Amino acid sequence: MRPLGAASAGASQAASLVAVPGGGAVPRHVAIIMDGNGRWAKKRFLPRFAGHKAGVDAVRNVTRAARAMGIEALTLYAFSSENWRRPAEEVSDLMGLLRHFIRSDLDELTRENVRLCVIGDYHAFSPDLVAMVDDAIARTAANTGPLLAIALNYGAHAELVLAARRLAERARDGVLDPASIDAAMVEGELDTRDLPPLDLMIRTSGEQRLSNFLLWQAAYAELLFVDTLWPDFDGDALAEAVAAFGVRQRRYGGL
Repeated sequence: MRPLGAASAGASQAASLVAVPGGGAVPRHVAIIMDGNGRWAKKRFLPRFAGHKAGVDAVRNVTRAARAMGIEALTLYAFSSENWRRPAEEVSDLMGLLRHFIRSDLDELTRENVRLCVIGDYHAFSPDLVAMVDDAIARTAANTGPLLAIALNYGAHAELVLAARRLAERARDGVLDPASIDAAMVEGELDTRDLPPLDLMIRTSGEQRLSNFLLWQAAYAELLFVDTLWPDFDGDALAEAVAAFGVRQRRYGGL
C-alpha cells in the first residue's frame, strides 16, 4: 500500500481513484465521523448505551459493504481525544464495546484478509484493552486485503503537533535540514502515513464540522454531510455516498 506522502500533488491524488463501470469512481480511502448514537437512542427512549451498541452493528454492516464495493481503506472515528470529557460511565461503556467488537469480529476480519490498524494514542487505554488492540493489529498485520483503520484517542491537532516535534528534533540533531521540510515529509510523520490519500469524508447525523478529525488529510477530500444517524447508516447509505462522490469533479485548484 502506498504511503500517504507519495501522493501530495493533485494529479497523484486524482490517479488514486479506482474507475468503475458506469463512469463513476470508487474512492480508495473513505473516512467516516460516526455521529448520532445518542440521538438515535433518545428518539427511541433508550439509554445512550443502546445507541452506542447499535452503532457497533452499523460499523459491522458498513465495513462489510465497503469491502464488497472495493474500497481499499476505511477509517472510522471511534473515540476522539476529546471524548474523555464524557461521563466516566459512558467512557467505560465505549471501552466495553470496543472489547466486544474485537472479540466478536476479529476472526471475520482475519478470514476476510482485512488489515487492522489504529490511528491515535490508544496506549492511554487500560492495559488489558491495549493488549487486545495490540493482538488484533498483530494478528492481521500480514493480511494483504482492505485496510480498516480505527481512530482511538485520536485528535488531528495532537497528530500535527507530534509530527512537527519529530521533525524539529531531527533538525536539532543535525540529521535534517529545516529548509528541506515539505508536505510529503510532514505526511510521512502522520498516523495515516501507511494509508492511501483520503478521497471522501462522511459525517452522519446532520452536523457539518470535522471535529478535529484528519484535518491535514482532508485538505482535498470530498466532504459529505448526511442527516442519517450513525446506527441507521448501512451499506445502502454508503453506496449512495460513493455514488455522490463519483459524480463530483475534483480539480485540486486547476480548471
